[in-house]
Amino acid sequence: MRSPVISATSRPGGPGVRRIALAATLLLIAAFLTVVLPAPHAHAASAGNVTGATKSGDTVTVTTSSGAAARVVLARADIFRIWLSPNGSFTDDPAGSDLAVKTGFGSVGATLTDAGSYYRISTPSISLRINKAPLTFALYRADDTTLVWAESQPTNWTGSQTTQYLTRGADEQFYGTGLRLGEWALRDKTVPVAVSNQWTENTNASPAPFYMSTKGYGVMRNTWAPGSYAFGAPTSLRHNENRFDAWYFAGNSLKDVLNGYTDVTGKPFLAPIWGLELGNADCFNASNPDYQGDPNRARHQTTPDVVGYATDARNADMPSGWFLPNDGYGCGYTSLPTTVTQLKAKGFQTGLWTSTGLGNIGWEVGTAGSRAVKTDVAWIGGGYKSAFAGVQQAVDGIENNSDARRFVWTVDGWAGTQRNAVVWTGDTSGTWDAMRWHVPAITGAGLSGLNYASGDVDGIFGGSPKTYVRDLQWKAFTPAFMTMSGWGATNPSTGYHDKQPWRFSEPYLSINRRYLQLKMRLMPYLYTMSRHASETGVPSTRAMVLEYPDDPVARGNETSGQFMAGDSFLVAPVVSDTTTRDGIYLPAGSWTDYWTGKVHNGPGWLNGYSAPLDTLPLFVKAGAVVPMWPQMNHSGEKPVSTLTYDIYPRGSSSFSLYEDDGLTRAHQTGSYARQRVDVTAPASGTGDVTLAVGASTGSYTGKPATRGYEFTVHSASAPGTVKVGTTTLAALTTKAAYDAATTGWYYDAADRSGTLWIKTGSTGSAFTVTATGLTVPAGTPVGGTSPSSPISKTNWKLAYADSQETAAENGAATNAFDGNAGTIWHSRWSTGTSALPHEIQIDLGARYDVDSLTYLPRQDGGVNGRVGSYELYVADGTGSWGSPVATGSFADIATATKVSFTAKPGRYLRLRALTEAGNRGPWTSVAELTATGRPSA
Repeated sequence: MRSPVISATSRPGGPGVRRIALAATLLLIAAFLTVVLPAPHAHAASAGNVTGATKSGDTVTVTTSSGAAARVVLARADIFRIWLSPNGSFTDDPAGSDLAVKTGFGSVGATLTDAGSYYRISTPSISLRINKAPLTFALYRADDTTLVWAESQPTNWTGSQTTQYLTRGADEQFYGTGLRLGEWALRDKTVPVAVSNQWTENTNASPAPFYMSTKGYGVMRNTWAPGSYAFGAPTSLRHNENRFDAWYFAGNSLKDVLNGYTDVTGKPFLAPIWGLELGNADCFNASNPDYQGDPNRARHQTTPDVVGYATDARNADMPSGWFLPNDGYGCGYTSLPTTVTQLKAKGFQTGLWTSTGLGNIGWEVGTAGSRAVKTDVAWIGGGYKSAFAGVQQAVDGIENNSDARRFVWTVDGWAGTQRNAVVWTGDTSGTWDAMRWHVPAITGAGLSGLNYASGDVDGIFGGSPKTYVRDLQWKAFTPAFMTMSGWGATNPSTGYHDKQPWRFSEPYLSINRRYLQLKMRLMPYLYTMSRHASETGVPSTRAMVLEYPDDPVARGNETSGQFMAGDSFLVAPVVSDTTTRDGIYLPAGSWTDYWTGKVHNGPGWLNGYSAPLDTLPLFVKAGAVVPMWPQMNHSGEKPVSTLTYDIYPRGSSSFSLYEDDGLTRAHQTGSYARQRVDVTAPASGTGDVTLAVGASTGSYTGKPATRGYEFTVHSASAPGTVKVGTTTLAALTTKAAYDAATTGWYYDAADRSGTLWIKTGSTGSAFTVTATGLTVPAGTPVGGTSPSSPISKTNWKLAYADSQETAAENGAATNAFDGNAGTIWHSRWSTGTSALPHEIQIDLGARYDVDSLTYLPRQDGGVNGRVGSYELYVADGTGSWGSPVATGSFADIATATKVSFTAKPGRYLRLRALTEAGNRGPWTSVAELTATGRPSA
């Protein structure tokens, strides 16, 4: 008798209790690892002075006066490893080859030179200085003058922790640390690189000991130990181990750095094409005696009941690609082979998720036909190496028992997880606020090489029809997404049955269908983007800084609420209950509204964008060439007998389409094809547009010998003529005539501000289309000022605090705006107290029209110091504050309170705490202050 794979999931009661208890235990463990262990202190040891350096091949060994030693290994001209051993031995290597899976790239031919006060290691790409007194490192470009990074003091260790300190550039920005649940620009933030399984804002669902900088470098600490990165001045980079071991990646861009990082740690895996379709998870074996939920759940009595849900989806004409029909906390599965077969007949793949391990995966994959695995916290929730090994077991279970590709979902990933799994944000709720921080979280994961990052559509708990629709809209533009059914609102709104998109009433049903259908049409584009990620490490879902690294707005969190889907689409999710979207930043260039065809010229801010519930703000970059499938509900439902290219001509642009069988690993041995399309058009005004369509080169199982082509070319004017090669196509006078024709063209001035439709017929060869007299839309400049939005704390500084506790604890006033709710500013108490009122003055770093301040009381369980009555001021200087912009009293509670007021310009912000909310004593404490406003002249 086989033991079914069972899984971890969450729900308000029943088996979810076990998971909640487990999560609490793990949280306590993580808290111990990240908080209880002591921070580096004055008695920390360091290596001392350099006594010698020797070179053997591409390895340099450095000896020191303390007996410590350093080893520098040059793996490639732009990649190297620094391993610092306090005891001079290089035998302690806990990570081994787990994280750095490729370290040999051929001979580098590095040179070692004694330059007097330092040794210099040189390659064609970098110059690494080893300063002698004391031992510190500094990285320069190959010119040996352009500084990339430098240690501000020697790396030190305490016996339990090792910390590196780096100088910080005046405008240097930092990214990375894995799937961090919040903003992705990290300057002045302290980020835990540790497993906590909290799944709340500013925690880390899948931490990675990796970060990169706008200075053109990235670092991966080669360790399983938890840590913490403080991106202040200097940066302080700590891990809980008595050794230092790090890989460094130099590059001319952030994309270069990601490429180097994933060259060493592994490229993102290429998911099966159905993995880009919507997945759905639920328990369909509720009658199992071990199940602790409702044993009488309708249509959930045995696993084959899932086929009824699959039938519902198809009857609703709703795209969706796979099911996880089991919930391990007592649910398990029955009749798995039959279920897999019946689901496959309807175009669905089947996976299982596990809370205990993979003891039966050989049968489940090899015989029953399961093709996906979801690991969950009851099994891999300890994180680090155990979670990493569990994911690898899941990968091996799929690939050792079938010709299928890995498709594994996991929490608690680490560096290198991108080569094996989708990471997701854990058990979150369907709220507007959770959606707000999910956008930068999933986008920011790509800045650690995680191509597949996701969060359950509308969370796992709660939710509403509106939040579901809005969440589904933007997640349809990410590579992988899943909805978790059965754990929604206890008393849902009318028309909200559970979290399958086809079980909603109108208008939500039609909106869900619209975006799932759009994703299916865009599948060849999104699949090509994921292939690009598997080759370069550059994710499909991209923070604006990846595409616009020199744009100062794109580099910071002002753009964290939007992202690029590949290189052509700008997605600006609506994450509040509104029909108007403000604060959309359009970088330099022309951007076409996908729905209306209106063209906006950046750079600048687009405010007041009309975004009713059925409209996701979506813009297409000038020059875009977007391949599209015929409409279908799952991959393989129809042959791609006609391929459409949606084209936004402006200047010269191109696209290289990638295709393979979408299912097997044959692409790894060369079974795939590419097709390049080059577009030549006027940069502005009117002229000819040429589409040079190359032949599809390469082969794979199922590749069509010929296919038809259709083009939608966006133009403000009709063409004079349209030719394929030398053959003139017929001009058709109605869309109906065009739809009925095999070849020809039709211009519709009312379609998205002007669209030229072209059919060229079927071919397997290269060809050229020329349309004469097309007009590139002129576009309208967008505004130059941002809306009121959170003021980035990147440049905030403490101007003054009248009292701060620093002796018995780090209650420094800067903790009030360090981006870490776990730290606090507390007025002095261990060496005497000072009377109320207390105050803090903050330099915002620039002038803003400030219109709100949010006060978060201490979150550490303590209550004293909660602010009672207060005054707020905004001014251009600290010498004359004028009248307060707001006064009032905060309640004696632990939750955040926002104070809004009439916008006032100024660079300085002042909070005066007049009383303590509970009248417990003359104290003031603050966990975090945030403010909103807009840049002011």
